[in-house]
Amino acid sequence: MAISAQEMLDQYLEAEAAILLGKTTVFNGRTHTMAELPQIQAGRREWERRVNAQRAAAQGSPGYSLAEFR
Repeated sequence: MAISAQEMLDQYLEAEAAILLGKTTVFNGRTHTMAELPQIQAGRREWERRVNAQRAAAQGSPGYSLAEFR
């Protein structure tokens, strides 16, 4: 069974919160500490984009809007 984008996002949010609280966390078999916060945040942003894209696709939205200039 494949893990969903929302589940991955949830895992990144948990890891980020743990690191921000000064804890170390194990994610994908690696122990992460405060020094690795930027990598965790980058991963979270990537999965947020994927979740948002999936939501937009489910709603029939292309994920962007067009401006009309007159």
